[in-house]
Amino acid sequence: MRARTTVGATLVVAVALVAAGLLVVTLLRDNLYGRAELTAEVNARSIAGQLASGTAPSAIELPDDDELAQVVDANGSVVAASEDLAGMPAVGTFAPAPDPVETTDPATADGDGDGDDDQGEDDGDDDDTETPDDETTAVAGGGSVGSQLEYETVTVPDEEASYRFAALSATAPDRQVYAVYSGASLETQEEAVDSVGATMVWALPPLLAVVAVVTWLVVRRALRPVAAIQKELIEITGGDLSRRVPVPASRDEIHSLARTTNLTLAALDAAVSQQRRFVADASHELRSPLAILRTQLEIAREHPELLDLEATLGDVTRLQDLASDLLLLARLDAGERPLHVEVPFTELVREEVARRAASDRVPVRLEVEEDLSVWGVRGHLARAVGNLLANAQRHATGAVSVRLEAEDEEWLRLDVADDGNGVPQGQRRRIFDRFVRLDESRSRDEGGAGLGLAIVQDVVLEHRGMVYVLDAPEGGALFRLALRRSR
Repeated sequence: MRARTTVGATLVVAVALVAAGLLVVTLLRDNLYGRAELTAEVNARSIAGQLASGTAPSAIELPDDDELAQVVDANGSVVAASEDLAGMPAVGTFAPAPDPVETTDPATADGDGDGDDDQGEDDGDDDDTETPDDETTAVAGGGSVGSQLEYETVTVPDEEASYRFAALSATAPDRQVYAVYSGASLETQEEAVDSVGATMVWALPPLLAVVAVVTWLVVRRALRPVAAIQKELIEITGGDLSRRVPVPASRDEIHSLARTTNLTLAALDAAVSQQRRFVADASHELRSPLAILRTQLEIAREHPELLDLEATLGDVTRLQDLASDLLLLARLDAGERPLHVEVPFTELVREEVARRAASDRVPVRLEVEEDLSVWGVRGHLARAVGNLLANAQRHATGAVSVRLEAEDEEWLRLDVADDGNGVPQGQRRRIFDRFVRLDESRSRDEGGAGLGLAIVQDVVLEHRGMVYVLDAPEGGALFRLALRRSR
């Protein structure tokens, strides 16, 4: 990961630096060339102004040695040139054409009355003046300087650098048209551009090396907590789930990862501890009925007349119920979620009360509201209601009351109360743990294995409901079960 991050960051910086360098060089070249063009334009207009004012080509003032200039007549002959261009042909033919000039009819130039009358008569009917497309700069003396400029880079023989030439046309007072070429050297500009480009090229590798090293160090420092987490996880997988990974002080994603990892380890540790306790308690609870059953069978083998079939059948039944409870809890712990359907809860409560009333010694008083339904698994809900009834009858002294009613449009409430000794305040959360039996129900024959209320709690949580213990009006315990109604 460090290598990939370093390479990626270096490539991104390299692309950014190359793009920025090209942009800087381009802008620098355009700026410097613009200055050369301005110098060439100023010199060209100065020479053209001298020609337009009537100065002879041989008498015009040409620029210094750093700039070049040429004056070419309409026939393409060089009539004036700076020292470096002496004896050379025209530097080019890219000078623009001269601007159109105003022409006057000779008849109107005499100034007599007839001419004026004729002009007056023709005014508005015909116009002999040509309107130029571009503005012409008139110069004292009768000549003019063209308004159009053209630029071109020219390599002059025997010169080390190229020149940026500006070209324009000039018209002398005698209507002789000249093309004026003025060039400014690009040597300084090219040296500056080349120097900047070379500096960027030479500076790029060291800069990229610095970026790579810094990125490598920063990423290594950032991933140091990850290495510590990985090392601790390797130790934890050896079997000690009580250990936790180190949490870095920085409030970043690695900090969140470490905290989430510790939460996961804590949940895993709790689940493994619960599973171990469950296996140990299940083994303990199964050992006693199996040992009793084996003893009875061994005695019956030697003395058949001593076999108590009713007691043996009771032990087998308790063993079967315990195995059934363990299987249900194992399925709930494994996350098994059967298909939920609409369950007529009023009918289900009636059936469970009727089933237990036929065989149990404690009568049950029933009050139900009709047509209440829930979404859930009918078998699991029946087991939960049956376990609440069995628990209440086991601890009641004379009566058990069951009341089912709608609490509101969303929830229904089932109250199962007895007139026994109740549940102490400090034990009301503990009684829902697995294999927990209070002092009053330590006998396995009377108190069961301590799984009934644990099953009730798991089933209620599976159906997103609630179950808790209150004081019953009769003086015993009241177990209240709340479930969402189906609509």
